[in-house]
Amino acid sequence: MAPLASRLPAPTGKAPVLLQVAAITKSYGEQRALADVSFDIQRGEILGLIGANGSGKTTLLEAMAGVLPVDNGSVIWRGLALSLVHRRDVIFYLPDGLRPWDDQYVERVLEFFAAVYGRSKSEASETVHGVGLAPVLGKRVSALSKGFARRLMLALALLTPHPLLLMDEPFDGFDLKQTRDIMGLIRRVAANGRTLVLAIHQLIDAERICDRFVLLADGKVRGMGTLGDLRVCTDLPSAGLEDVFLALT
Repeated sequence: MAPLASRLPAPTGKAPVLLQVAAITKSYGEQRALADVSFDIQRGEILGLIGANGSGKTTLLEAMAGVLPVDNGSVIWRGLALSLVHRRDVIFYLPDGLRPWDDQYVERVLEFFAAVYGRSKSEASETVHGVGLAPVLGKRVSALSKGFARRLMLALALLTPHPLLLMDEPFDGFDLKQTRDIMGLIRRVAANGRTLVLAIHQLIDAERICDRFVLLADGKVRGMGTLGDLRVCTDLPSAGLEDVFLALT
């Protein structure tokens, strides 16, 4: 019998393909971090990169963004290979745990980003309200809690004009209510035409926010598609994401 991942239904073509990851391979010495990873990203969707810690999610995001050289493979944007230099024009990558400009005030950092990308005061204000940053505008970045620091970085990502956003663990540091609020914001961002790729290890969060999934284990793609696709592939018609992930990995 063919491997489970190869038994997935063919893509339905509901949305045009925005970007393709083609056979990306990355090794560190004898350790293979990514092995011929290939999948597509559809315009306007929220795609989840799903895997346990160490599965290759962060390495894959860094490779896609062009901040990490790879041994083989390419990133194809609307049918054309995208060079490392040009990736910064269409892709914005938000790493996990990033907290730059410690000595700056939150409001100043937001104003700077808004000015760099030509955002109006109303757009900046809407973003601040959307991520719930108003209570800490007068604080230095170094004084922010983990949750508010994460909100700040999310706000900066949303102020950029890039059509594709890559986010590593976007809900890390949020409680249940905060996670729900941020999920609502991300859905609105996608509904307005931006495309998001979220690396998530909490499968419950992923199931609630993502339209489709790429399942990673040991640097390999073990399954991809909607939850419905994955249920068909695993012969688990009523399973949640956790069960189909365990079946495929």
